[in-house]
Amino acid sequence: MQKDKHPDYRPVVFRDRSAGYAFLTRSTASSEKTIEWDDGNTYPVVDVEISAESHPFHTGQARVVDAEGQIAKFERRYGEAGHEDTA
Repeated sequence: MQKDKHPDYRPVVFRDRSAGYAFLTRSTASSEKTIEWDDGNTYPVVDVEISAESHPFHTGQARVVDAEGQIAKFERRYGEAGHEDTA
């Protein structure tokens, strides 16, 4: 590996502002802001809009799309004319 080609890979805290959740990991992301972590060390902190802690898919609050209802709605609106074969 060539020197000075790759960014620094170091411990960074990612903080989900909407959920009040933070986790320490390693990353090349940089930030001017810092935070004192539970271990007493100070790390750069990167604020994110959404994480697994607040994303609807991971929290179980995701909307379920009713595909069968959408098909029935289409058939009511357009009837069988919408299903013509072009072959």
